[in-house]
Amino acid sequence: MEIPKLQIIRQSAFTATPWKNGGGITHEAMRVPAQGDPFRWRVSVAHIDVSGPFSEFAAHDRKMVLLQGAGIDLNFADGSRKALRRVGELVEFDGAVAAHCELLNGPCVDLNLMVLKSDRAAVRVDSITLPLGVSAAGGETTLVFAIDGSVTVEIAGEQTVTLAPWDLAVLSRCDGWLRRHGPAHASPASVFLATLELTPGHAGS
Repeated sequence: MEIPKLQIIRQSAFTATPWKNGGGITHEAMRVPAQGDPFRWRVSVAHIDVSGPFSEFAAHDRKMVLLQGAGIDLNFADGSRKALRRVGELVEFDGAVAAHCELLNGPCVDLNLMVLKSDRAAVRVDSITLPLGVSAAGGETTLVFAIDGSVTVEIAGEQTVTLAPWDLAVLSRCDGWLRRHGPAHASPASVFLATLELTPGHAGS
């Protein structure tokens, strides 16, 4: 079955999934493959209501962006630390290293991308004021997640779709453009972008 050039997963369609350690609920936007473990990659939004340990995902690298709240500190078993202080901040870490999350001032919401270590994911957060080109034409998969504003995704004259905040777009075998949606004086829109390069021959490829 051929994968569409552009898939849109609205926040309202995310699937609630318990944390592996039972400590909370993750709202899963997309996973590949759709069923079974280990998944190859997964995008989800987690609501963190209390401080505590993260679940272990030893086979995966993790990318995490603060979406809502005053921020968190991540303390790892190897003695390292990472912090998210502002909406749109991004951290990356090894899912095999035990992590404890400390909320700074109340509940937070974060975006998570987990990718098998045998694959690669180049990630960044961009603030869109002018049109921004994105590409998934070379066999990659490109993810676009709207953080704090509406964003229009256009696929080379074929399809145009607007993402509301916390909607996800998945691009395959195509080039496109991202534009801030709204009047000219609208505030910049922040997006999380990930380009996945998947190793051939693995499940879900």
